[in-house]
Amino acid sequence: MNIPNQHELKLLHTKVCQAIADEKRIQIIYALHEKPCYVSELADLLAIPQPTVSRHLSILRQRNIVKSQRDGATVVYSLTDERIVMALDLMRGLLRDLIQEQADSFIDDVHS
Repeated sequence: MNIPNQHELKLLHTKVCQAIADEKRIQIIYALHEKPCYVSELADLLAIPQPTVSRHLSILRQRNIVKSQRDGATVVYSLTDERIVMALDLMRGLLRDLIQEQADSFIDDVHS
């Protein structure tokens, strides 16, 4: 069995888990998975105030989840690694399965 050590777990928690611990940041990640965007594009697309988007992008950039590139006077954001979306999709699948199991268990209890 490959049990991660404390140092690796601390890095995972700090670099990744805290970065995706907010639903708005997850939305931003999915939006950037579709295409690189400007802050204003993300704000319009997600109906989130621009300062809020900027704050979340800053956190994601600090954690190396997103990168920025100057385009004249503006900045375009994109994902640094598409695997973050794969990880989120895996967690969403797990969530769906857990909810389904809970619903099935509830139905079984009702019919018992």
